[in-house]
Amino acid sequence: MTTPALFIDRDGVINVDHGYVHRIDQFEFIPGIFELARFVTGELGWPIIVATNQAGIGRGYFDEAAYQALTQWMCERFRREGAPLTRVYHCPYHPQHGVGAYKADHPWRKPQPGMILQAASDFGISLADSVLIGDRTSDIEAAAAAGIRVRILVGAPAAAKETPPYTAASDLPAALALLRDFANDRVAGPS
Repeated sequence: MTTPALFIDRDGVINVDHGYVHRIDQFEFIPGIFELARFVTGELGWPIIVATNQAGIGRGYFDEAAYQALTQWMCERFRREGAPLTRVYHCPYHPQHGVGAYKADHPWRKPQPGMILQAASDFGISLADSVLIGDRTSDIEAAAAAGIRVRILVGAPAAAKETPPYTAASDLPAALALLRDFANDRVAGPS
């Protein structure tokens, strides 16, 4: 049996994107993230999967150990808030600016759907019934390539004409309202 899931990006959705965030003192949770996560885990019963490009590792700005320490701290905070994250997938590679082995066009690097497809395989996720919330068009493109039909772009930067369709949300409370509407429509079924 498969289940829907919520896929979210990290920088720009969970935390303010200050650029290559890799220390706790740089990490600032975005207002509304815990309310959104509690709704998903508590009311919908869905897993939450984080899929994040982390090219700062590949560029040599910080290492995997620093990333893992921050991720462990972040996941513990979500647990304390009553909204545990199911798993965090990350891609440290960059095709142009990676250093050494990190200079690669990896299938996990968004806009490619590798992280999403891996999570679907790992957790038996129905991608067609899932939702992605991201803050960049690369998130939207990865979701579309993976078959996720409900795609929410937070902060709604101007998208290129070739970006797959998405719904814009000004902030996380607006994204939560859209997610509630989507969940209610699923329960009600077609009219």
